[in-house]
Amino acid sequence: MIGTCVKCGNHKWDKIVRDGKVICPECNHSWSYIAKPLFILSGCSGVGKTTTAIEIMQKQTDVVVLDADIFCGVQNATTEDDYRRRVDTLESLSRNISQSGKPVLWTMAGNLDMIPTSYNTRFFSGIHTLVLTVDEKDLRHRMSVGRGITDSGWIEGSVGYNEYLRTHKSLGSLEYETLDITDKTPTEAADAVIEWFKNYL
Repeated sequence: MIGTCVKCGNHKWDKIVRDGKVICPECNHSWSYIAKPLFILSGCSGVGKTTTAIEIMQKQTDVVVLDADIFCGVQNATTEDDYRRRVDTLESLSRNISQSGKPVLWTMAGNLDMIPTSYNTRFFSGIHTLVLTVDEKDLRHRMSVGRGITDSGWIEGSVGYNEYLRTHKSLGSLEYETLDITDKTPTEAADAVIEWFKNYL
């Protein structure tokens, strides 16, 4: 919505964002918008993103908490372009929600490297990513016992991804912070995430 020019009707993804204004390159009309940060809570499958996010929601914080899995079945993705469109949609939705005065926090596992190159990135005051990690033993327990996952390929894939996230600080051009929640309860993990994003508000 904030990307459509009300003067000439230009709805193309070509807007210029500068000093709290959106500028239409077709007619030079400009309008104000609220630039809020975008928060990404990430981590491998089974690490505890959803559980932590539910705890955050119950604390009624000043962020809108959403799960990127809402796009599954709505935007089927099998190719890189499909996933890129999904990231674009995620950011487009977020920029509109943020006009209510609240930033958005998404839980999402993959495609983090696509976030910085999305057209909609220009509409945020910053994009901040926190990756939840746990030690390998705990992750295997969370997946097999906590979620009842028996697919060995799924488990090993998550173990490998978790290890990468624990030992690196970026994916592509996206830099991220990490939070080890191995010994944290869901409430403790949520409190730590809340303290993290409060630093950017």
